[in-house]
Formats: sequence, C-alpha cells, structure tokens
Amino acid sequence: MQATRIHNSPKNVMILGGTGFVGRALVTELSRSGFSITIPSRQASRHRELALLPGVRLVDGAALANSDLATTRTVQPWAELISGHSVLINLVGILNEPKHNGEGFDRAHVQLTQTALKASAEAGIPQYIHMSALAADAVAGRSFYLRSKGKAEDWAHDFGAQQGVAVTSFRPSVIFGANDSFLNRFAQLAALMPGIFPLACADARFSPVFVGDVVAQFMAAISDSGQAGQRIDLCGPTDYSLRELVAYAARTAGHPRVILGLPDWASRLQARFLEFAPGKPFTRDNYASLQTPSVCPTACLRQPTRLETIAPQYLQKRSAISM
Repeated sequence: MQATRIHNSPKNVMILGGTGFVGRALVTELSRSGFSITIPSRQASRHRELALLPGVRLVDGAALANSDLATTRTVQPWAELISGHSVLINLVGILNEPKHNGEGFDRAHVQLTQTALKASAEAGIPQYIHMSALAADAVAGRSFYLRSKGKAEDWAHDFGAQQGVAVTSFRPSVIFGANDSFLNRFAQLAALMPGIFPLACADARFSPVFVGDVVAQFMAAISDSGQAGQRIDLCGPTDYSLRELVAYAARTAGHPRVILGLPDWASRLQARFLEFAPGKPFTRDNYASLQTPSVCPTACLRQPTRLETIAPQYLQKRSAISM
C-alpha cells in the first residue's frame, strides 16, 4: 500500500460526466468558485453553453481513444489529457443498458472507472472523487446496476489505496433538482394519464437528496483531504415511498392522479414490456433495483434541503408551461 499523495496546488479539475444533471450543477459551482474545469464529451458541440462559464474547457472526446473511454485499450491518451489536473471526478452512470445481461453496466461503470483511475495514476493525479449509488454492492446488489456500481466503487478504493490516490466515493439516493429526470418524468407521465396512474413497485422507498446538497458535498471533498478513503451516503431529511413521490410530483405539477399500485406480478410484467419501449422507461433491472430500499441507515447524517422547498419551483413552472 502506498501513502496517499498530499496536494496543496490550485485545483484544476477534470469531470467525466460533466454534461449531465449533477455535472452541470457541479461545473457551475466550481466555475463560480474560481476553479479550472476540463470536461471531456463525445458530443461537445451539444454543450457549448458550458464552455461559456469562466474556467471551463470542453474537450471533444470523440477524437480520443476511438470516442469511448469505457472501451479504451490503452490509457496513454487519457493520461496525457488528464495530466496537469489535481482532481478527477467521475459522475458517469447509466440506468439502462442495451441488453439485459450486465455488460452495458459493466462497461459504463466498472471499465470506465478502471480506465480513468489507471490514467490518473499514470498522470500523477493525487485525488479521485467517485459517484456511486446508495445500496451499491458488488455481491449482494439486487440488480446489474447496483452490482456494477458496487464493483466500481470497491475497485476505485482498492486501487487508490495501492497507488496512493486519495479516493472518496459518494452514495446518493435519488437526486432531485430543477432538471432532474425523476420528479419531472413522473410529472410528465401524470399529464398523460386519464385520472389513474398505474405504478409499479409503489412501495419502494427513497430518501431524495437535493442536487445542491450533493454539489456541496463534492466541493467539500475537493478541499478536505481528510475525506480520502471514505464512502459517504447521501440522503435527504425525509424518506418516502415511490407512491408518495409520484402523487406529490403529479399534484404539484397540476395533474393530480389516483396512484394505483400494481401487484408484484404486474410490476414484473410491466418491466418486461416497457424494456422494449423507446427510451426504456422501465426495465427488469430497474424493477430489481427497486427491491432494495434507497434509504440511509438511521445513524447517517442527513442532508438538510427538503424536497417540498425546492420541487414546487420547477414542477409548478412545468404546470404553467403546459397550460
């Protein structure tokens, strides 16, 4: 085991997944705080507005390693790109894969993490911050998603300890905020339902956490070397059932609906059918993930922001737009 490298240099941050929901919020805060940020993207031209933020550099990843970090056969091009940064942040995650065999999750979560961290070690990057997921477990995870997230998290911490890279991982429950794909999606679906909303896995449990609180935790980890080696669960102050969250999103968006919880057999059947629908709105792997409560242990320090203080700001706006 090598000693973790200590770094006191100004922060130049590279973010994988920087164009996503959490990534945009984090990039905005880093820019506001005077950091220099590099964001590789295979579709950089679609995110030019990020490049307008002070200190932000978008890199067209399509020109590197055949456009796919997760399937890179050599880390050298990425080591060159990462070189000169003091922190690498990996926010990449997918909820669905092309086939129901775990290979897509393994490429996106495990192989990408391995490639990125090997490149980081080669480039001498002292700090790596990893986005995992609550209930991620390489062995006991109920879904390909949770097992792949757990495997990536374990590998990152083991590799960091061996190579002297300071690794911190965050394990959030579902994340909400103005551009989320959770509450917004259910509000959109509610608008299409004729009074009754049939819902699979209605009793699944969540502790929704505000994206602003997640960003604050990442910012703190960048500055606090004492968090190296930690795996930090992130939950909001309140636990909810999926039924409660969907009813709330629908009502707040101006489309109140009666939530009809489906029995387990119907939930499974719905997953099998919707897995083949455009956009894969619900899959067998999603169903499997929902069998494990996404809530924090009792002793876990909860994040402060209540869903009810933030969600109306964007769900009611959605309602006004649709009128």
